[in-house]
Amino acid sequence: MRFTRPALRRFTSSLFVIVTAAMTAATTAYADAVNVYSARQEALIKPMLDRFTEETGIEVNLITGDGDALLTRLRSEGRNSPADVLLTVDAGRLYRAEEAGVLQPIESDYLEEHIPANLRDSDGNWFGLSVRARVIAYAKDRVDPAELSTYEALTDEQWRGRICVRSSGNIYNQSLVASMLSTQGEAATQAWTQGLVANFARPPQGGDRDQIKALAAGQCDIALVNSYYYGAMLQSDDPEEQAAAAEVSVFFPNQDGRGTHINVSGAGVTQSAKNVEEARALIEFLAGAEAQRWYAEANNEYPAITGVAPSALLESWGNFKADSVDVTELGRLNAQAVMAMDRAHWK
Repeated sequence: MRFTRPALRRFTSSLFVIVTAAMTAATTAYADAVNVYSARQEALIKPMLDRFTEETGIEVNLITGDGDALLTRLRSEGRNSPADVLLTVDAGRLYRAEEAGVLQPIESDYLEEHIPANLRDSDGNWFGLSVRARVIAYAKDRVDPAELSTYEALTDEQWRGRICVRSSGNIYNQSLVASMLSTQGEAATQAWTQGLVANFARPPQGGDRDQIKALAAGQCDIALVNSYYYGAMLQSDDPEEQAAAAEVSVFFPNQDGRGTHINVSGAGVTQSAKNVEEARALIEFLAGAEAQRWYAEANNEYPAITGVAPSALLESWGNFKADSVDVTELGRLNAQAVMAMDRAHWK
């Protein structure tokens, strides 16, 4: 089709109007809203997002998915990503997101004042929002808690063929090994991973809930799990999960030394964010007392800010000394941790 000059001018003018209208519509769609990519299950985060909307009038558009898949999506979308906030679990994943260049610094006096320095990125690219402990779960009828002490002691001969744990591909285990690299050094950590593998009751398989079920079934006597999985099973609607958790208790290791290994869930503002102020407001809200209490009650995780008590269930397990290692180290040393696990043939 060929245009005369007047027709071409009219066509160009019409096209400009259409493009301008589309851009205006896109801007309107972003206004007073925040778009969240979340590795947390919808049931574990949406109630607080709805509460944020009620309080601020800012709508939240939520997309949930696997943490690694969401990071891959952010990288592939680049500047065109609609995401304003990345909400994910484990400091290792938060560090990966920072290294991938998909986050930008958050300028927030509130977050810097209320989130402890060891639970956030020093440059403000992400902040921890809840804390989980990687504990030793044990079968109450076969293990006396007086026999338990440290992560390091799990390599002792008495635990030969008695330990269950998930695979080395799991970020939670990688971060545990990274924490040992940070505190114990490379040689000691390599020896520990080899000694731990020698004491496995079975090849690593399943998730943390499966390790607790294996304890109850007598397949092993102790396991490494995140504390909130145990809490979730105790409160589960599934009778099988409740019954398995009832056979188990948890122990916080290294209380006479560096403390129990902890990790975080956290959030950052994406590099592509169109709604930076709304994104910052949401993250500050999630670090507020109301959201922190909800995390503790609904997710069985420990508050990241001081002055907010854990849930009654968590308190029933007793207070514990937490490792004060900067969780950024868990990401920085991740590759080294994976190599140590590979050398130990931790499948």
